[in-house]
Amino acid sequence: MQLNYQAIELPFEYPFTISGGRTKTHQPTLIVALTLGNLTGWGEAPAISYYQVTTEAMLAVLESKKSMIERFAFTTPERFWHFLHHLLPTHPFLVAALDMAGWDLYGKMRRKPLYEIWDTKWEKMPMTDYTIGIASPDEMLAKMQSHPWPIYKVKLGTAADLAIMEELTNHSTAVFRVDANAGWTTEEAMELIPALAAMGVEFIEQPLAKDNNAGMEKLMAISPIPLIADESCVFEKDVPSCSGLFHGINIKLTKCSGITPALHMIRKARELNLQVMMGSMNESSIGTAAIVQFLPQLDYVDADGPLLLRADLAKGLTFSEGKIEPSHLPGLGLSSIHLSPILEQKKSADE
Repeated sequence: MQLNYQAIELPFEYPFTISGGRTKTHQPTLIVALTLGNLTGWGEAPAISYYQVTTEAMLAVLESKKSMIERFAFTTPERFWHFLHHLLPTHPFLVAALDMAGWDLYGKMRRKPLYEIWDTKWEKMPMTDYTIGIASPDEMLAKMQSHPWPIYKVKLGTAADLAIMEELTNHSTAVFRVDANAGWTTEEAMELIPALAAMGVEFIEQPLAKDNNAGMEKLMAISPIPLIADESCVFEKDVPSCSGLFHGINIKLTKCSGITPALHMIRKARELNLQVMMGSMNESSIGTAAIVQFLPQLDYVDADGPLLLRADLAKGLTFSEGKIEPSHLPGLGLSSIHLSPILEQKKSADE
């Protein structure tokens, strides 16, 4: 195999803020390309400061391990993931990007999109939300009205949370979801949940800090709407501990270390009667295409990365009023990639 990679900063349409005052105007991301013969598989890993992951660090690791990765005799993505997991045990974001590229390559070798390889059917797909980052109630309303959409995910975790939701729900009949990003105390959540339920909020994502199990037990006892784990469910090993503390889990491909472990997480969640969501980390259409391949297996999806960015890196996904339709080409289903010459061994992703 030949391995190539490039770090890119993708600008947001609006400054993106979540609880704790974490704001960014650009999303740094790492793109990888694995070429075998005349086929190239693509993967992406956005860098997230909350997890102390930078593109600079990922690039340095790739430089040091490139020759070993290129010597791997690729046959199946599962074998490739296990090789990467042992080669890069402390770099799950990087493993995720390479695993994604491996699956894309494998799908092209099999000449099938991944959802077909997984024996799932393209029917009854959940719709994606559009995320509104934290700002003043007026600013958040303006963002919503500038982007008419059937489902919104609203970032909360401020002193004005109720005022924000009242302003938004008073001006739209859309479905609303809430993501607190662990920004509430138990007492705050106990007060907010009934009020949000009365507004028709569909579910609440990660209301409390990831280690506040006692608080989550209290919330589960009173919440009339689903509570979904995010920061509390990063890896496959975290899924069983979410049973009884949450109604469902939100899987992030980048955090869990890729497509391969995500498939196991879904299987385990279903065994435990947990709902399954898959979420965005502001990926371009490259990383988002991987999320989209999972749609037949999901209850909810947050795959709005390309909608939040001013620039994208690929074509192959169509967004229309919450629905996402891929090209149904092999692998991730991307029809073209737009990058600088470093990765331009293949002009078209489906060659």
